[in-house]
Amino acid sequence: MKTLILRTIAPYLAALMMIFSIFVLLRGHNDPGGGFIGGLLAASAFAIYGIASGVASARRAMRFHPMAIAGSGLAMSVLAGLASILFGVPFMTGLWAPPIPGIDFEISSVLFFDIGVYLVVLGAITSVALALEERDDE
Repeated sequence: MKTLILRTIAPYLAALMMIFSIFVLLRGHNDPGGGFIGGLLAASAFAIYGIASGVASARRAMRFHPMAIAGSGLAMSVLAGLASILFGVPFMTGLWAPPIPGIDFEISSVLFFDIGVYLVVLGAITSVALALEERDDE
């Protein structure tokens, strides 16, 4: 039984968790955090939203199928690793763009790899969580 309090607070809690997951993602390649932890936080946000509002609402909120998100993240991670080969350095060597004035963090292949990991974890864990919630509803 879903309480009124859970149904009311879940969208706000999920939005807050998504914002925090992006914060953890963006600081992760220099400090503790990164794509894996950020992806787990984002997947937890969708799981909470799915529990409160139903699986159909959570799938609509995602806009894309979770496995498509995971697949695009895997492709992004591989491309981030392959970018180093174009510059004549070993596979998965970090490459950094020149500093951009006004941007506090560095744009690098490491950042794109972390974003790819974030999407893989988000897609895979959300797919499992929503499948389990659908099974529970039956």
